[in-house]
Amino acid sequence: MATSNTTTFNLNVDDAIEEAYERCGMRMTAGYQLSSARRSLNLLFLEWANRGLNLWTIEQANLSLVASTNNYNLDTDVVNVLTAVVNDTNDIAIDRISRAEYLNLPNKSTTGRPAQYYVERTNVPKIYVYPTPDKAYTFKYYRIRRIQDSGDYTNTLDVNFRFLPCLSAGLAYYLSLKFAPDRTQVLKSLYEEEFTRAAAEDRDTASVSFVPQVVS
Repeated sequence: MATSNTTTFNLNVDDAIEEAYERCGMRMTAGYQLSSARRSLNLLFLEWANRGLNLWTIEQANLSLVASTNNYNLDTDVVNVLTAVVNDTNDIAIDRISRAEYLNLPNKSTTGRPAQYYVERTNVPKIYVYPTPDKAYTFKYYRIRRIQDSGDYTNTLDVNFRFLPCLSAGLAYYLSLKFAPDRTQVLKSLYEEEFTRAAAEDRDTASVSFVPQVVS
């Protein structure tokens, strides 16, 4: 028998909402239930950001550092910064430090090539670099960005295909809290199972080796 020879299946917002309502034992209707489901879908995306890494939302970005300026606003969709380098002809590793470590630096106006950075995770995220740049550099970093809002009902979701079963289960659970409380416990269990499976696969599979330190 012939196969489809395609691997493009995806869900748009309307499809995801319809699937979730069916799991709640309901038929999707227009109006309040539709807008309520889209709101729950956006809240689900925010919950995923709190649960940890979503590999498809990791992107490389560049920031221009200028002389005598030690703090810079990041884009408001930045959830966190994972790792960074400073480019001065070559990429040079730069260490992330904590708020307390940055606060305890005795002279933040010291100039030179930045070797450390602190991420201030506020509504408008910001980085502080130390030492303060003595000239122009490029700060290259990998960031976790927010999952894009659902938007129009015809939009394709900003979700990797590995997470589509988890999305359907999670949205069904969220909707059951409002419209089908008798199914909440079952749907919550299914959601957690789907998330565990998806998160286990959504990881970097690069090999890692550990070398023990021998103290003579």
